[in-house]
Amino acid sequence: MRMLCWNVNGIRAAHKKGFLDWMAKESPDILCVQETKAMAEQLPEGLKHVPSYRSYFVSPKEKGGYSGVALYTKNEPVKIEFGMGVDRFDGEGRIIAATYPDFVLYNIYFPNGKASLERLRYKMDFYEAFLEIAMKRVRKGDNVIVCGDVNTAHNEIDLARPKENQKISGFLPEEREWMDRFIAAGFVDTYRVFDHSPEKYTWWDMKTKARERNVGWRIDYFYVSQGLLPRLREAFILESVQGSDHCPIGIEVDL
Repeated sequence: MRMLCWNVNGIRAAHKKGFLDWMAKESPDILCVQETKAMAEQLPEGLKHVPSYRSYFVSPKEKGGYSGVALYTKNEPVKIEFGMGVDRFDGEGRIIAATYPDFVLYNIYFPNGKASLERLRYKMDFYEAFLEIAMKRVRKGDNVIVCGDVNTAHNEIDLARPKENQKISGFLPEEREWMDRFIAAGFVDTYRVFDHSPEKYTWWDMKTKARERNVGWRIDYFYVSQGLLPRLREAFILESVQGSDHCPIGIEVDL
């Protein structure tokens, strides 16, 4: 099963840049999209009804043009849930959880903490709430896949300029420590199973044309629970794909 994940920085903008052509060419079994920035009713029919796929969308309840995630899947999930059952977080339209016969998939657009101390606290509280949910799933014996824009680079190897960003949200000690605990809870950073080399990034600042110089951050991740690790066949970054300030990432798993 081939799964892809992409923060598109606006799905309608991505649509105009060839999103559906790219999707048809890649033909993933599952595609998780973050930062759609659109309500379902605002989407062109072509984005809502893609041949061979079932599609699911969640967006903020109040704020338009912000956040939002989408799931495209060739196999119909047994169950679909929007959010994690916490009103404080679910109002921003950040999670789709899809239950399949062999695993549970969480497609998440984690909050960004750069705007203010208040947003950083919101981000950290969101992290903690999700960690509790993920740990409960693992304790139940579920196979769990988590993907999305985590909005934090885990280690120094995961961003081009670690020293300059130690006091910036996205590379703060408390954010990185949460990722340590997430991994300690039984989750595996799939990309690092296969590739431990530096200068592998998934996000670049558009204002400074950082992508041209590969001054980036690896903040988009696919995690699997330990039980799925023997079935993991590949993890990759599609850094050549344009259309957003992020590039897609993916995994292949025997399921």
